[in-house]
Amino acid sequence: MHKILISLSVIVLFFATGANAADFSKVPAKGAVTMIDLGAKKCVPCKMMAPILAKLEKAYQGKANIVFIDVWENRSQAPRFKVRAIPTQIFFNEKGEEVFRHVGFLDEKSIIEQMTKMGVDQPDANG
Repeated sequence: MHKILISLSVIVLFFATGANAADFSKVPAKGAVTMIDLGAKKCVPCKMMAPILAKLEKAYQGKANIVFIDVWENRSQAPRFKVRAIPTQIFFNEKGEEVFRHVGFLDEKSIIEQMTKMGVDQPDANG
């Protein structure tokens, strides 16, 4: 009986996440510096980072990619990126190679510093 319930749960989970799962197959983007923030919309530190990421996504448009992946909605992405805790930020160079990883809240200044170390011009003050 337990095996049937587990199988049914897996099937329900598969269809529930499959319908809403986004396509992240092209992340990180080759040819551009990419920062991925893996978290969840309901995680407190992730919520605190959301406005920072939105601001930097706009500020770095055309210079670098800032991507948020909700690992609760896109469960296959946590093992793909070897995420053990959220939020986790991973920075990739233009070749798609991981160059820096941070776990926990990461402030705007630290993100900009890491992007600068990777050769991405700082965003303008209006971001």
